[in-house]
Amino acid sequence: MRKFFIYSLLMAFVACESKTEVDTIVHNAVIYTVDSAFTITEAMAVKDGKIVATGKNEDILNRFGAKETINAQGKPVYPGFIDAHAHFLGYGQSLFQVNLFGCNTWDEVESRVQEFAAKHPDEPWIKGRGWDQNKFPDKQYPTNDKLNELFPNKPVFLTRVDGHAAIANQKALDMAGVNAGATLTGGEVEVKSGKLTGILIDNAKGLVASKMPIATKADYEKWLLAAQDNCFAQGLTTVTDCGLMYDDVEKIDALQKEGKLNMRMFVMLSDATENYNHYLQKGPYKTDKLFVNGFKVYADGALGSRGACLLQPYSDKPNWTGFLLNTKAHYDSVAALLINTKFQMCTHAIGDSANREILTIYNKYLKGKNDKRWRIEHAQVLNEADFNLFGSASVVPSVQPTHATSDMYWASERLGNVRIKAAYAYKQLLQQNGWLPLGTDFPVEDISPFKTFLAAVFRQDAKQFPDGGFQMNNGLTKEETLRGMTIWAAKAGFLEQEIGSLEVGKKADFILLDNDIMQANASNILAIKPLLTVVGGKKVFGK
Repeated sequence: MRKFFIYSLLMAFVACESKTEVDTIVHNAVIYTVDSAFTITEAMAVKDGKIVATGKNEDILNRFGAKETINAQGKPVYPGFIDAHAHFLGYGQSLFQVNLFGCNTWDEVESRVQEFAAKHPDEPWIKGRGWDQNKFPDKQYPTNDKLNELFPNKPVFLTRVDGHAAIANQKALDMAGVNAGATLTGGEVEVKSGKLTGILIDNAKGLVASKMPIATKADYEKWLLAAQDNCFAQGLTTVTDCGLMYDDVEKIDALQKEGKLNMRMFVMLSDATENYNHYLQKGPYKTDKLFVNGFKVYADGALGSRGACLLQPYSDKPNWTGFLLNTKAHYDSVAALLINTKFQMCTHAIGDSANREILTIYNKYLKGKNDKRWRIEHAQVLNEADFNLFGSASVVPSVQPTHATSDMYWASERLGNVRIKAAYAYKQLLQQNGWLPLGTDFPVEDISPFKTFLAAVFRQDAKQFPDGGFQMNNGLTKEETLRGMTIWAAKAGFLEQEIGSLEVGKKADFILLDNDIMQANASNILAIKPLLTVVGGKKVFGK
């Protein structure tokens, strides 16, 4: 008996010693790996920031010993959510401006601006974002008359919710030298009765924005870290920032290398000569957490501001079709420039005319099926005859489901009952290539990936409107939506070999939720919260 006891102890010791040491074990979980088979498992082991094994609880616990063990208590684990189209830096900036989201009247906008000005008297400019005239009783653009009275000596610049229009007070217009006769390509300075109203649409915004003070390193750190905290709390571990300048990227890179910014980022550079000069000869730039691999081009504006370029006039504005933001020759020249590089061409296109123009150019240069992964950002309104132009040249439609549920209240007024049927057509777009990346476009929309899930699957907004969903024939399944928020969003940026699923060899970016989104319904999906967010094996949110 004594020999048997000693032998048993020896075997236990040997077994213990034979375990492979890792940093973290997650077990007793429902792990959605989001691999090609959509495998669901129970446990995984992480070492040096990467996943080294997944499998059954007993298998992982017997094979590995860990410095830290996380008992998920039967709760779900997913790959970290990835936002395929956002404005991360812009969102961070918006957190330190007047929050105008949700204002139902222009009086409410002015009231919030006054409150902000009283709390921040030393700010040289009053900036804000989020107003939407479609929420106002008359649905008309405001004028700057009251802003001129309130702030005769301080510039005010308030950006519309979609970023494609703004209103400036007279002080800001004077500083920029904007007058009633100003004209420019791809933009409009609104004038009524010979007088500036303060409304600046699309490229016209730059006339005033160019006069704002240059941001400091401290500003960038403040903006980016605040944005990061909010995103991690929502389970976002990677974001796509659409349209940055090269010096923005340098500040982001520096903060990541200092260990302060842990958010993974895929960056599209703005369509600007300085960016082409800085990056084209060097090629894409890549680190552990940063990948600069695209150029963001703007074909048109937004539907809400009637800047989207349509094939036929707006249903609620006869003889107006919107406009392209540049010449057709410009878009062709960018495609010709990028086709022989590794950079992706990623073009914002909302209206059916803008989509047709860009898709035609893409097909001209891509010449059939390919793996260049050139993208159309938004792909919001399509002519039925043009859907096939995505599949014919492997063009990636990058869509934001909450746009549909935000716009549905008024989109049919802009488009009419026929065109609206080919708008926000996510199922039709998915069928083109068999995969579809999803994002939010925050801060245009809320950063919440749970709202993305709700809008994609149930086609409802946070108020659970409308009953039965908006154009449900274009709703996505739960599996398609989860893939769109993880592995397909990674694939849109050539990152699917590193992130987007919980597979051996990939970076350990994962989240633990308090309830399972794959079992949720429309009434409880928005109540689900992340308990833990991990990036590269490092906890960045939760206990």
